Amino acid sequence: MNDELRGKAADEVSARIGEAERTLAAAAEAAAAAERRAEAEIRALEADLEKYRAAEDRDLKALELRHEEELQKEREAKERAIAAAEERLGEIEAQADAAEERIAAAERRAEAAEKAVAAESARAREGAATWLRERIDQIRREGGDK
Repeated sequence: MNDELRGKAADEVSARIGEAERTLAAAAEAAAAAERRAEAEIRALEADLEKYRAAEDRDLKALELRHEEELQKEREAKERAIAAAEERLGEIEAQADAAEERIAAAERRAEAAEKAVAAESARAREGAATWLRERIDQIRREGGDK
């Protein structure tokens, strides 16, 4: 019976080994299938990532272009404002120069008028002095006649 038990035990062990081999083969197949699915999912995710990167690059380039256009418009607007300010400054400087010339001319006229007033005042004093001398001489003559 010992041989028989050994034979049955060996058969059971062989059956269990066979079952374990089948389980191992099934697990290996399941693992291989899971690996294939994971690889496929990784490739799909990488493709999606590449699409997103390409879209992001396009959006970034479009944004940079818009930003550059806006900067260019602002530069042009500033240049126009500066040109207008410089033109206005030139006008103001021309007006200031003309005003300075008018002031200088007015000062010359005022100086001439002051000289004329001083000369007229001197003539008036001389005339008054002459009249007074004549009057004094006349009074002396009248006083000497008495």
